[in-house]
Amino acid sequence: MAKTVKVTATDSPNTAVSGAKLPSLTKKYLTEMLEKKLSRFYGTTMREATKDQVYRALLLTVKDILSQKRTEFKHNVNNQEGKKIYYLCMEFLIGKSLRNNLMNLGVADKISSILGAIGISLDELYEIEQDPGLGNGGLGRLAACFMDALTSQNYSATGFSILYEYGLFKQKIIDGDQIELPDTWMPSGEPWLVPRTDKTCTVRFGGQIKEEWKNGRCEITHTDYTEVQAIPYDMMISGADSEAVNSLRLWKAKSMNQNFNMSLFSQGEYIRAMEESTRAEILSKVLYPADDHEGGKLLRLSQQYFLVCASLQSIIADHLRTYGTLANFSEKVAIHINDTHPALVVPELMRILIDTYSYTWEHAWSIVTKTVSYTNHTVMPEALETWDEGLFRFRLPRLHMIVSEINRRFCAELWNRYPGDWDRITGMSVISHGAVKMANLSVVASHTVNGVSKLHSEILTDTIFKNFYHDTPEKFTNVTNGIAYRRWLCYSNPALANLLDETIGKGYRKDAAELEKLLKFADDKTVLDALDRIKHENKVRFSNHIMRRNGIKVDPDSVFDVQVKRMHEYKRQLLNALHIISLYVALKENPDLDMRPKTFIFGAKAAAGYYLAKEIIKLIYEIGKDLEKDPKLSKKLSVIFPEDYNVSLAEVLIPAADISEQISLAGKEASGTGNMKFMLNGALTLGTLDGANVEIAEAVGSDNIYIFGHTTPEVEDLWKQGYHAIEYYTKSSTLTKAVDMLKKGFNGVSFEHLYQYLVYGGGGVADPYMCLADFDAYLAAHKTIERDYEDRDKWNRMSLVNIAKSGIFSADRSIREYADNIWGIKPIFKKNNK
Repeated sequence: MAKTVKVTATDSPNTAVSGAKLPSLTKKYLTEMLEKKLSRFYGTTMREATKDQVYRALLLTVKDILSQKRTEFKHNVNNQEGKKIYYLCMEFLIGKSLRNNLMNLGVADKISSILGAIGISLDELYEIEQDPGLGNGGLGRLAACFMDALTSQNYSATGFSILYEYGLFKQKIIDGDQIELPDTWMPSGEPWLVPRTDKTCTVRFGGQIKEEWKNGRCEITHTDYTEVQAIPYDMMISGADSEAVNSLRLWKAKSMNQNFNMSLFSQGEYIRAMEESTRAEILSKVLYPADDHEGGKLLRLSQQYFLVCASLQSIIADHLRTYGTLANFSEKVAIHINDTHPALVVPELMRILIDTYSYTWEHAWSIVTKTVSYTNHTVMPEALETWDEGLFRFRLPRLHMIVSEINRRFCAELWNRYPGDWDRITGMSVISHGAVKMANLSVVASHTVNGVSKLHSEILTDTIFKNFYHDTPEKFTNVTNGIAYRRWLCYSNPALANLLDETIGKGYRKDAAELEKLLKFADDKTVLDALDRIKHENKVRFSNHIMRRNGIKVDPDSVFDVQVKRMHEYKRQLLNALHIISLYVALKENPDLDMRPKTFIFGAKAAAGYYLAKEIIKLIYEIGKDLEKDPKLSKKLSVIFPEDYNVSLAEVLIPAADISEQISLAGKEASGTGNMKFMLNGALTLGTLDGANVEIAEAVGSDNIYIFGHTTPEVEDLWKQGYHAIEYYTKSSTLTKAVDMLKKGFNGVSFEHLYQYLVYGGGGVADPYMCLADFDAYLAAHKTIERDYEDRDKWNRMSLVNIAKSGIFSADRSIREYADNIWGIKPIFKKNNK
């Protein structure tokens, strides 16, 4: 019999008083709030305050407004007993918050007017804020977009992650070499955080487990463990013109022992005096620490458990405060695993239900499998997380016991269904050959598993999860990714948004499907010219921004060809570089070549231990430096690689892009969301039929996108037949010249290793991501782009079609599909607003 626990709670001192109604956000009210903050916290007035003081007072003002809205929304949620979604992800790449919150609240113009009266530009305050170091790439940006869409549509949602003190890293590029520095974002970002020390909990690692049967149940005793405090910090998430304000809860690790060892310190044992505190706090220092050694693996596993253990304690406490029982837990709670990093939520929820609340295994498993769902984000086998079983047992002994039992029971069920089929059972098992397989654990325990594009979902059920799909096909579905289109269009590209307001009205700001109304202007010369003008203005804006930020000079009259994404072999920045080298060779052979100036823009971080990716960064950098030395060539061809690419730079770059490079090897990219952001802002996609490119092509039609290269089935056939990169290298003279240039090098640096990698393999398979196989088709696509770009009406019409058809890639649509088909949640409105 499960225990029923009644929990009472008091209001947090960090939230607005329950029942206090938020006043109308008039200019007068906002001015008074700003003046009060400046007087109370800085002892100054609006006219005497420094820019930094005004910035911080504005943050506090916005936070107060959000806090009151949050209190009202929580009151409505609890009154209506609505189901809640808890979204677990190792990263949330949220970007700066000030502009987003002001725009969502509808007060940006009023604040701008207030500040203008004292000679301060709102843009100046936006520049003070730093990007939070809470994410890295597409996974984290998707999670941030989803929190935005959940809130904008009035769903009750909480995100959970870790409060990384130094983020992934701050990227410096020195002579082409990536240098990783701490990302010290907290000084400007901390004011957004609300410390919830009243909700601090503890997390245990290691130790010994003792099982003892008493009164017909197995009692678990955990001894010799290490305990760490998990302190929550809440960042409030606003929605566009919505009643909701949700929270992103971030956990900070702290030592349980708050007593500084002065005795050791006095004896000169400084490191030992700090050792316990350091061991605990390292859990929330850095996102994705290098795991090419045992210490890194142990830290990553510990971080993942720290996240899920603390988050589940918060989820259960929240539920018990509202209902006083866990009997309805799966009816009122949905927990989503975003990729495999939070998969430990499965055995941890089992542990809590069984060990703390005395549920039977069967009852606990029923709750877990009705509560948890899982999104897979990769088809790359090496990216499907596994843990060494010995390491797992050492660090998480009780969870190892539970995972082992999950595996034993699941394999027994499989044996009954597929007797003697050892290969199938081993492939589907959660533990086999000394490895704990987190993707398999996620699939086994989740009621629904989804991919993130139609192609990706097909690949999942045809390959890595084929046997699972055969066993439980009803579990699998697709939800194509989406983006927070208001941020990436309305807030990042105001000139385009104004044009849309004038032509199709403002309805698209609430319903992205209304963007399709723009199609009726496809032959309107005035609108096409306006699109052309806006694009150029955005290119000028980016050129000015990148000069201020990085000291890089860019020609705004050149074609902006952009590839910005995580640096990885499968994303094929190297294919892009080979094309640039072919242009370099052509210009060297004929400096008077008739060619519209082109600027190739890259932005990417390579994982700290990913040396091949770092070498590709250096190649791109040195090509750019080599071109800079030639005054004649650099007028026609330039390559730039701004360091430390982040959300804020993307918000300026994406509206300025002409060409969006989405050139991964077919079958490797799960979805991508950068392709959607570029499309929304009128850039034309140059890409393979991979990830969401497939659905973009379906939406805009083949005449409004540039598709090239081998398809997924063709790639598979080529591998089966035997792929020989050297054959492609020798039969294309343009390719041969480009690849040979790697040996000669750029700016005095040879890239012999990359030459060997592409042509001979250098100890592995040559050209494993088929850059050479797709090169000629890629080159031909670029030549078509060059011709089309000269026909400005045609190009702008294609751009218009992309903008008009981008509504389907709104995160609002994605979230509605999750809400209706996976989580079973509904929007929460005030009773009189239903």
